[in-house]
Parts: sequence; C-alpha cells; structure tokens
Amino acid sequence: MAPPAGSVAAVARPAGCRRLWYALAAIALGTGIGVAAAVGYGVWLADRRIAEDTPIAASVGPSVLILGAGGDVVASRGGFVGRRLSGAELPQGLIDAVIAIEDRRFFDHSGVDIRAIVRAMVTDVSARAIRQGGSTITQQLAKLEYARNERSLARKIDELFLAWALERRYTKREILARYLNRVYLGAGVFGVDAGARRYFNTGPERLTLAQAAMLAGLIRSPSATAPTVNPEAAAVRAGQVLDAMVETGAITAAEADAARVAPAQLAAGADVPQGINYFADWAAEQALRAVGPEAGRGVVAQSTIDPELQRLAEHAVGTVLSKRGAAAKVGQAAMVVMAPDGAVKAMIGGVDYRASQFNRAAQARRQPGSAFKAFVYLAALEAGIGPATPMVDGPITIGTWSPENYEGKYLGTVTLETAFAQSLNSVAAQLGQRVGAERIVGIAQRLGVLSELRPTPSLALGTSEVTLLELLAAYGTIANHGVRVQPYGLVHVQTEDRLVHPLGPVRAEPLIDPAIDDELLRLMVAVVERGTGRAAKLDRPAAGKTGTTQDYHDAWFIGFTHDLVAGVWLGNDDSSATNKVSGGSLPTQIWHDFMAAAYATGRFGTVAEARPIVAPRSAPQVAYQPAPRPAANQPTVFDGIARGLGQVADGILSLFR
Repeated sequence: MAPPAGSVAAVARPAGCRRLWYALAAIALGTGIGVAAAVGYGVWLADRRIAEDTPIAASVGPSVLILGAGGDVVASRGGFVGRRLSGAELPQGLIDAVIAIEDRRFFDHSGVDIRAIVRAMVTDVSARAIRQGGSTITQQLAKLEYARNERSLARKIDELFLAWALERRYTKREILARYLNRVYLGAGVFGVDAGARRYFNTGPERLTLAQAAMLAGLIRSPSATAPTVNPEAAAVRAGQVLDAMVETGAITAAEADAARVAPAQLAAGADVPQGINYFADWAAEQALRAVGPEAGRGVVAQSTIDPELQRLAEHAVGTVLSKRGAAAKVGQAAMVVMAPDGAVKAMIGGVDYRASQFNRAAQARRQPGSAFKAFVYLAALEAGIGPATPMVDGPITIGTWSPENYEGKYLGTVTLETAFAQSLNSVAAQLGQRVGAERIVGIAQRLGVLSELRPTPSLALGTSEVTLLELLAAYGTIANHGVRVQPYGLVHVQTEDRLVHPLGPVRAEPLIDPAIDDELLRLMVAVVERGTGRAAKLDRPAAGKTGTTQDYHDAWFIGFTHDLVAGVWLGNDDSSATNKVSGGSLPTQIWHDFMAAAYATGRFGTVAEARPIVAPRSAPQVAYQPAPRPAANQPTVFDGIARGLGQVADGILSLFR
C-alpha cells in the first residue's frame, strides 16, 4: 500500500534522487574540468615543445639531384630534400589533390578529426583488420616533426596534443606547407618541391593537374607507387586522386577526364639507362665535394651525361658481350665517351650495377698494355725521332728482360709509324731505352695520368696500372691538338639557396707542341687505317690505339673522331686471363659499333661534313713552350738520311700487306 500523500517517505525519495543527480553532475563536472585541465596542460606542454624544440630533421644525409645534358632529371643520390615552400607558394591544384585524398575535413577540424576516427574504427571493426586510419594531416605533421618513433598509446596521445598545439600556433596553410615540405614521396625524395623536380623536372608552381594528382597519390604508399619503380601503380593511384577531387567538388568530371587523357609523364622517362648509375655515383661525389658544407640541404647538379649516347654505349657493350663474352672469358667491361672538351657523355663502370657498384671506369687500375705506347712515342717525337725514322723490329734483351711481339712475329726494318700502327713491342722497348723511363713518366703525368708509374724498362709496354679515365684524359689532349683536356661530369651545381658553383671544362692549356701532336695524330690514324685497330674504321676519319696486356688479362681500345673520344676496357675483376682477347678484337668492335650508331643518329653531321683528324686548327691561347731536349737526342744529318731510307722501306713493306 502506497504511503499517503505528504508523508515523510513520499518527500524523501525525490530529495534523495536529486542529491544523487547532483552528486553525479558534480562528478561529471569535476571530471570534465579535470579532463579539460589535463588536455589544456597537455596542449600547453606540447606548445612549449614546439616553441622550444627544433623539428626532427629528415634523416637523408647529403643529397644530389642529377640533371642530364638536356636538363631532365636522370638520377638522384641520397634523400633529396626540396626547397621549403610557404603556404602562399602552394599551388591550389596540389592543395585540392592532397586534401581530397588525405584529409577532406582539414580546413574544418581543429587538428584531430573525431568523426574520421569513429569512421575508421567502425570500418576496421567490420573488416576485422586495419583498413583505415583517422590521422589528420596535422597529426601526420606532428608525427614527422616532433613525435617519438614508436607504436604506443603514449605516442598517440602525444601526437594528439601536438596536433592541437600546432593548430593553435599556425594557420591551416602554414600547417599544410610544413607537411608537404617534409612528406616522403618515394625515390629518396622529401617534399613536393623535390618531388616536382625529380619526377617532372618542373617547379611545384607549374604542376599540371595530372602531375599534382600523382604527387598527392604518392603520400599514402610512396615506396610501392613511386613512378620510377612502379609507373602503373602510380598512374592508378593518380586516377583515384582525380576521382576524389571530383567528389569534393575541387574539379569537374570533364577536367578529370582531360587529365586522364594527358597523364603525368616522368621527365627522365622509364627508359633512362640503368647503367647511368655508375656516372651518377661519380658525378654526385664531385658535386658534394664542390659545395662542401652547403650540401646539407641538397644539391642540384647540371651534368654532361647524354642519355641517348649512354643508351647506345650500353647497347654496344651488351650486344658484343652477350654474343661473344662467354666464349671469350670476359666478365667485365668499362667504357667512357667524351666530347672533345672532356665532357663525359656516357659512362659504363661494369656489366651490372645491381651486382657491383664498383666503377671500373673511374676506380679500377689496370695495366694498359700497348695503349700506353702513346706516351712512349710522344717522348720519342719530342726527342726528335720522326715518324719516318727506321727502326729494327727484332728480338732484344734489356738486362734480364726480353720483350716479345704479339705471337712472336718480327718485321725487321720498319718506320716509326709502322711500328706504332702494328704495335711492335720490341720497337717500343727500344724507344723506352732511348728516351728514358723517367721522361715517359713525366709525359704521362703531364697529360693527366695520376696513378703511380714505375720507371722500369717494361713501363714502355704498359705494365704500370692506370684508370680508363686517366687514359681518356691523355688521349683527349692528343685529339685536341695538344691542348689540355680533363674528363668532367658537371657543368655547375646549385645548393638550396641557389648559389651556383661553376665547374665545367678545365682551363685551356697547351701541353704538346702542335707540330709534334700532329705527328702523333698521324701515327694514331695509321693504327685505324692499316694497323691493329682496323676494326674501328668508320666512314669518316678516326684514330686510336689498341692495348693488350701479357697473357691477355686486359684488352683496350682508346680512339677518337673529330666529334667524340671514347675508350673501352674488357677483362675480369679477378685479373684472370681472357680467351686471347686482344685490344684489336672485342674492344675495337664495341668502339666501332658505338661510333657507327652515334653517327647514325645524325647529331654529328653527315659524312661529307666530317672533318679530318689532322687539320689546321686555331693556335692555342697560350704559346707552347717545349721542354729542353737532351743534346744526345737532337736530330743530326744522319737522322735525315735514316728518315729517307725508312720511307723507302715502309713503301716496300706496304706491298705485302
């Protein structure tokens, strides 16, 4: 039976309920105040961290972006960090693309999007897997710049406080700019400025809609969708970004369709030769050395490399070795192609960069064999021994050393020119004795050989080790009428603040008397016309020298036309012998095939326009001062008579070739 109205029990119950509700309300209010205070305190601490701490730098180390001769990006080294863009510098198309695919409520939330978090939780629970994340762009920035790199609840809470603090301190555009300046976009690229330049060779302000969509699409999974690694995945992801932009109203369906019809294309293209990596390593080292401490923010290097000539060089080497390499027992190759001023247009440092990054063109020191005879004969010419001077080709012994000719054959009395063309070892050894090993060392060093040379009698036959680049420097100088040439791979480099460090070719400096250089050039023309380098003969003038070491460990051909200087080395990393590969065989064939292909492009004029190797040239900028010659080596009346006899002997020998 219910208590009568107005009784104590009837009044007590409502009063007790009210007290309970008041208590609960007080607890809730206190909890709310406590939570708010805790959040406020956390945000305040986070704000102090942002104000006092330096953002965590991207761990990328020194970085270099390498441009080819035509201005396209051909390679990068290290993680490339682009220029820091301000919020005002961000192109609207890129902003729309990133917002559409990454954080559609970016301009509406306060750093943490509760709606997105709930939606992600529902999706993940339904799928019983992590399918969506609720992190905003602001949270991602907090994680990139300040948060600890660990997967824990504490780190997540720290990230929330930092996101709220960032929103209090910066505008939305500033937050977006800081994020897009830091975000990783694959291929060692950090930031949209670097991404625009690396992938499309353009500044972010000139990005097309298709390019902006592709960059925005890389943010979620940069390693898997980088267009340099997976162009198909990058294109699919860019299409998804365009769809998202249509959904958000940033673009129309017609604009998205137009972007799909003209999709983003890599500036360097997917067909950039992979072997260019050897050159990239070599050039990047030069770039970082040139700028020194300024390299910390990244370097843009304008290089000399020509992707088309690089491709032709790789094809020439690859074709010959794939057909004959195994039978010839040749496991490695190196090749360098230069312009007449020393600009390196192509470089092959090995047969497979993925298997070995050791650059055999720039780093490997190998015996040059008869390719070294250019220095011996130059010393002889400078000593007054002319091309027509007769020499006796026959067995000789110098101390305990008895050099032999190729296959043990001797030609008897020949001219100096014939001895060079036929690469006669006995004559080279005699010349070495006559002019002296020290003089030969001095000439080689003068022309660009930096490796240590041992002044022994066998030096005349190329027993001291050198690099391909060193030989190419010397031969380039000879081809350049005696004016100094040094291989170079960079024209200039720029640091982030756009300070230009000019590099380019070395200062023109005469190293060989032009008249003597012309004599040496005639000897090198004879090598190709009727000597050991006949396989290099083209439809236009060419010159060069073959090189084969004892027991066939190394085979070389260094040659040039009026337009290009190129050198080829073949051998094995363990210095094991090849199957009797001489410089006049596979190396010369590779050189010929490359040159023929290069001229077939039409880039160097027609045959009718071809210029001779030995032709009148303008006088060098500085008059050549010949070194004094030993009195014993001065030409006499008997030398003149000998030259005449040599010409007669050479004419008779030519009847039997």
